[in-house]
Parts: sequence; C-alpha cells; structure tokens
Amino acid sequence: MDFFRPAQPSLLDRAWLMVRYPYDIVRNPLDAFLSIPALSFLIIPTFSSYSTSLNLLFFYLTWSTLILSNSPLKVEIFGTIAIRVLFYILPSVVFLTFDSAVPKIAVGIKEHGEDALPQGDKPEGRKSRCWKISLVSASNVLLGIALQVGIEVLFTQILHVRSALKITTSIPLPWSIAFDLVKGLLLRELLTYVLHRYVLHNSSSPLTDYHVNWQHSVSTPYSMVANYDHPIAYVVHVFLPAYLPAMLFRFHLLTYHLYLAIVSLEETFAYSGYNVLPSGLILGGIARRQERHLMKNGAGNFGCFGALDFALGTSLGQDVVEDVTQEVQEAIHNERGKSKENASPKKTSRGRKPRKPHAEDRDEHEDEDPTKRLSRGRRLKEPRVGNEDVEEEEEAHQRNEEAESPKRRTGRPRKERS
Repeated sequence: MDFFRPAQPSLLDRAWLMVRYPYDIVRNPLDAFLSIPALSFLIIPTFSSYSTSLNLLFFYLTWSTLILSNSPLKVEIFGTIAIRVLFYILPSVVFLTFDSAVPKIAVGIKEHGEDALPQGDKPEGRKSRCWKISLVSASNVLLGIALQVGIEVLFTQILHVRSALKITTSIPLPWSIAFDLVKGLLLRELLTYVLHRYVLHNSSSPLTDYHVNWQHSVSTPYSMVANYDHPIAYVVHVFLPAYLPAMLFRFHLLTYHLYLAIVSLEETFAYSGYNVLPSGLILGGIARRQERHLMKNGAGNFGCFGALDFALGTSLGQDVVEDVTQEVQEAIHNERGKSKENASPKKTSRGRKPRKPHAEDRDEHEDEDPTKRLSRGRRLKEPRVGNEDVEEEEEAHQRNEEAESPKRRTGRPRKERS
C-alpha cells in the first residue's frame, strides 16, 4: 500500500513552492481579467437596460462565478493592482506629464505657481529627479502589494487560518459597506497621526532621518510625492495605516477595493498641487494641509483629514473646521449668485415698449444739423421773434405746398398780403 502513496515533498521543495507562490499568483493576471466572468462583471451592469433588481442579480452571479473560477488570492491581488494603477499611478503619471509638457498652462492652476512645477526653476536637474521620484513611488506601491500578498500567504498557507480579508461569494449590503468605510477611514486617520507624529517626526526615532531626507526633500508636492519615501518609512506612514483597518475589521474584498480606491484618489489629488479640485469642500482642505506640512518641514498637520490635528492643536494655518466653514460659505454665495441670475427677467422682442432716449441721445440730436433732422421727417421748431418773420415763413410754406401739389390749387388766385 505504501507503494501507491505519493511521496511527500521535502523541506526544500516546500520552501521553493512558498517562494514561487506569489510569482505564480501574479504572473498572468490577464487570465482573470479576460475571462468571461470578469468581463461580464464589468460590462453587464454598465450597458444593460434592466431594472436594479436584475442588475444586482447579474452582479451577484458574475461575482460568484469570478470567485469560484479563480483563486481567491489571485482575485484579491489582481484587484488591488488594478485599483492602485487606475486610481493612483495612471492619474499621477498624467498629471506629471501635463506639468512637464505644458508648464505655462499648468502654472495657472498650480497653488504655488512655478515653484509647484516638477521641473521647477532648474529644468535640467529637477526634471530628471521628478522621474526618479516617480519610479521610487511606483516601487513603493508594488512593495505594499507584495506585503499584502505575503500576509495572505502567511495566514492561509503557513498558519492555516482564515485570510486577512473576507473573500466569499456573498455580497455585502450597502449600509454594511458604508459602515465599514467610515470605521476604516477613521482608524486610518488615527494610525496616520500617531505613526507620523511620534515615529517619523520624533527626534529619538531612527526613522525620522529617513522620512525627512526622502519625502521632505520635496518642498512643493505633486501626485507622485504621496508615496515617495524611504521603503521603511513608506510602510509605517502609508501601508500600515491603510491596510491595518481592513485587516482588523476584516473587510469584504469588495469593500476593501472601494476603500482602497478612496485612499488612492485622496493621495492623487491631495498631493497634486492644483487649486482646482473635483471637491473643494473635502479635497481642497486636505491638499492645503499636506502642502503646509511639507513646506513647514513637518511642524504640524500629521493626519490625513485634519480632525486629530484640530483636536490636539497641531494644525498649521487654517484647521479643518475653518476650511469647511469657508468652503460652505463660498458654496452658498455662489448658489445665491446663480439663483439671482436665473431669477432676473429676460425681455423679449415681442411686445417691447419703445425705449425712451437717454440724455446722451437727446444731446446728440440737439447738436445735429437741422437739414438732417428735416430729412428724417422731423420739423425744426425754433423760437420766432416778430410778425415779419412769421409772415415770411407762412408765405414760403404756401409756395412749397403749391409747387408740390399743383392739382390742389383753386381757380382763384390768392391775394398777396401787404
């Protein structure tokens, strides 16, 4: 019976399989993307004209098929890569290319003008450095994904416990997704503030020099600076505050991808340096606080949203309450201006009363030549002095009438007045 029993892999084989396993997971992600379940997952809810219930049914079926036909870890890692590429790396590269290709246009929408451009006032040196910063930033993003893979392999393959994230065929309810997002973002704010202030900006911490010499070497931010840091400082500052809430609350995979998309968009716009943002009420204040943190060498604004900075008195410039109040007042003022413009009556050409001439128009007509006024059908009425002038004008008027209408003359000649 032992002859038919397969041989157990040796310790070296197990070690090699464990090292090769992450590579096998991500070596061909197009297989999952180009599969029918994945394509239907993206296409059916977008282009279908069915009701909401049917769309949810199709979504559930395609999601279940995607999970059952692919490895859960493969779906998690590929989804994470897609989210980070679509919502952080690709927009950041587009912004960087725009700033470098048309700097004269970019200056007009940058908060700090030419100083905020990636190439700055020394295009030769700083332009090459901005692409180096971009390469380090993309490498750190891949490092975070690799750490996520390592944690999942540790839990499922070595410790033989459940995965860090919940990957099931069921779909979370909308209010469950919203509640998890609020919990995750609040815990991320807390972890970012504590680790950023007491680990990366503490004189007794060995990571302070790494963080200051890397990320704080850039005085004015652009999108790629969000993840530009020493690898160890990046793990402490960005990866752990973003991933630990998802792992502690054990987010569903769909909730985690939505949470990661929000975090990626926040990083993209908060460090962009633009004064024109999709949501001025939220992203505008976050962007200004991140800029002040870098420009003041880390003297304050340690959190993401600024709530703990306001509570603990470490805000630089306007705090989160003042930013929100100012943005709300500006929004109300703009809405009132638009409502006044819409409420003002618009006159049409039909039934419009003739406009009375203004004083300037009357002055022009008074200075006009009398012959031109007569040619437009207007009679010149000037003050007459004396009877002789009146008689001469009447005689001239009679002669003009007789010359213009000879048929109206009578047979009796008119007596001339002496």
